Amino acid sequence: MSEATSVLGRPERTCELVDSAEFGIVEKPLSPWETLSNNVVLRKVAILVALAIVWELYARWLNNPLLIPTFSATVAAFVQAVSGGGLLLKVWSSIKILALGYGAGLLFAAILTTLAITTRIGNDFLETLTAMFNPLPAIALLPLALIWFGLGPRSLSFVLIQSVLWPVALNTHSGFLSVSPTLRMVGRNYGLRGLRYVAQILVPAAFPSILTGLRIGWAFAWRTLIAAELVFGVSSGQGGLGWFIYESKNTLDIPSVFAGLFTVILIGLFVENVIFRTIESRTIRKWGMST
Repeated sequence: MSEATSVLGRPERTCELVDSAEFGIVEKPLSPWETLSNNVVLRKVAILVALAIVWELYARWLNNPLLIPTFSATVAAFVQAVSGGGLLLKVWSSIKILALGYGAGLLFAAILTTLAITTRIGNDFLETLTAMFNPLPAIALLPLALIWFGLGPRSLSFVLIQSVLWPVALNTHSGFLSVSPTLRMVGRNYGLRGLRYVAQILVPAAFPSILTGLRIGWAFAWRTLIAAELVFGVSSGQGGLGWFIYESKNTLDIPSVFAGLFTVILIGLFVENVIFRTIESRTIRKWGMST
């Protein structure tokens, strides 16, 4: 008791010292199955493998390649199209137009949201335009784009801007409005105004909403591009990924049609799980704004 009292320095309390060897297991090592199940990448790969197996089994049971080819036949058509170089050229054509339209849409969204958060007239202007054009499907502007810009990349870029601009602007503006008054006052106290105030205070604080807008804008732009190319995605003998799907349908090459759709899905998975996940891990998660 005297030893315990001298160690603890509390003569009014008594306790027994326990040897560390008598402690129970504080942390139990994970089993191999628990280690694998905690890996996000492996879980997603397992889901994709399961879907591929279901696809293969259902297509074999249906036994109608003109409706649904097997997964193995689709992969074979995909490999053949890639090795021949035709599919890669189509993908590159689509990516170039997507980058142009997506980048222009982001630029216009940044200008509108900056004006909206710094001026009253800018806020009213953004709210009015989003109420008018956000419900309007971008693909509905395709006939006007053909009349105004002709058959080519400029028409595709026009409809892509329409599909990107409003969701990005809405999410960014909503994120700016949700920034706490404390952070706003900090920026004002440091004398930040205009673009410096937006860039150094509002953008970091509202980045979760901004990233959500970027993801939604990307998804809208990608599917709008494929849909537009299915209609008129050929220019000067060249076409994009949507045109590849359309041409394969005309020749009743259904495995190639599914190979084109498979490519659309692969690009979507890459952008979401590699590009946006990397941005999220280096910003939102690093800053402690998400779990």
